[in-house]
Amino acid sequence: MPQLVFADFAPQLVWLAITFTLLYLIMARVALPRIATTLERRRDVIASDLDQAASLKRQGEDALKAYEAALAEARASAHAIAAETRQRLTEEADREKAAMQESTSKRAVEAELRIATAKTAAMANVRQIAAETASAIVDKLLGARPDSAALNAAIDAAVTTGKD
Repeated sequence: MPQLVFADFAPQLVWLAITFTLLYLIMARVALPRIATTLERRRDVIASDLDQAASLKRQGEDALKAYEAALAEARASAHAIAAETRQRLTEEADREKAAMQESTSKRAVEAELRIATAKTAAMANVRQIAAETASAIVDKLLGARPDSAALNAAIDAAVTTGKD
């Protein structure tokens, strides 16, 4: 191995120093500034991207707040509309209920009048039916027709006693 020959050791050190110095100058003057420029550009791009991301985040938060405000407003509006509709339907139901009660009251009064008329008519016929029935019973039991004056007097007495 040539590097282990001690006679050639000094020239190898000189060439090592020259080569190292040249490589150092090339790296310091050409490569490192390009790398530094690239790193700086990359840092600027990253900073710009972070700023843009922060801006978009703020816009997103603002949009979310606007959405939540609009949603709250829509809910409040829906509750107001529901309350208004509920109130309107309650009033309408109350009006219909009052109309039905009035109609029912009228029908009840009419029915009471019909019942009273029918009762009066029935009571008028009851005296005649009672007289005919009593006459038929007496005729069947005794075999003779009763006197109509005595029959009417007995019916009047029974009606008067029933009213007390």
